[in-house]
Amino acid sequence: MFILIGLLMGVPAVMAVAMTDQCALHATINKVHAPWADALFKYTTHLGDGLVPTTLSLLLLVFGTWRSFLMVGVSTGLSAIFVQGLKRIAFADHDRPVHLLASSTDLYLVDGVTMHHHFSFPSGHATAAFSMCLALAVIDGQRRTGWAWALLACILAFSRVYLSQHFTEDVLAGALVGTGTAVVVYHPLFRASFSHRPWLDRRPFRKKHSLPASAIARNR
Repeated sequence: MFILIGLLMGVPAVMAVAMTDQCALHATINKVHAPWADALFKYTTHLGDGLVPTTLSLLLLVFGTWRSFLMVGVSTGLSAIFVQGLKRIAFADHDRPVHLLASSTDLYLVDGVTMHHHFSFPSGHATAAFSMCLALAVIDGQRRTGWAWALLACILAFSRVYLSQHFTEDVLAGALVGTGTAVVVYHPLFRASFSHRPWLDRRPFRKKHSLPASAIARNR
């Protein structure tokens, strides 16, 4: 369900990118804004910060199983390393909308948002959003809620375009990296022979139960 919803929302975006200049497409999207959307995307975009997946992974390490921790932690960690390599090495010359459209007086910017100018492609936030949300959808294991995780990932990714932090192709590439990484991690943890190892379903920090008094007496 997650992949299906992602495709339904992603295919039109890919078609728009293929048929329109990136600056022209961004200028068109930028014309659509509202106070409620400003507030929504200004704050929800932070769910794609590196701090959120890291915190979530640590919580799963303490309260979840090894399988859930590895699914989220490895998916988000590997995707973050990969996307930063792409941003800062392979595509280091790709600048962000506010830099390329600096001469445009019509560019709408949301108050209180710190704008970035460089390392635009791919979007790190979109990568984190899709790797994290797909990993959570896998852990959740409910087909009927897959659409909600996919919708959340799409909202977080689109927030980067709405806030003029990225072009549309940046978030599409980030979504692809995040989804692909999570799928790669999913296979050994849930499909391959490695997934049958008993320790994967144990809690890393299990409470050690004390022996009852009768057992202690017998051991003396």
